[in-house]
Amino acid sequence: MTHRKALPGIWRRFPERYRLEGNKCKNCGEHFFPPRIICPNCRRDGKLEGHEMSKEGEIYSYTIIRSAPVGFEDQTPYVLAIIELKEGTKVTAQITDVDPEEMEIGMEVEEVLRKISEDGKKGKINYGYKFVPKS
Repeated sequence: MTHRKALPGIWRRFPERYRLEGNKCKNCGEHFFPPRIICPNCRRDGKLEGHEMSKEGEIYSYTIIRSAPVGFEDQTPYVLAIIELKEGTKVTAQITDVDPEEMEIGMEVEEVLRKISEDGKKGKINYGYKFVPKS
């Protein structure tokens, strides 16, 4: 009888991968994603607190990936974009549920949790945030 070892839960230790958790400086009001240890504006005077970022934003810039890295070949073509969230913070993410040729700068999008990859047919499935056009 074979015993399967439990998969490490290290992926659960990074809330910014699933809930867009960053932080905000109470001193200057700047938002950061991913979270920072020190506010680059206020330095030691900054007081950072956890902050869940807005799940909505707009396309700031994008590219269409036609020649994907190993493990993502079956997803081509796909869109990789820089999204400016409501707080002004920019994040990089894949845009799904859209024809790549219909992408536009300024398109409104919202965050969703989706499958990123899997480690073989019986391996773990890795999830993370992606964005879809806002309906």
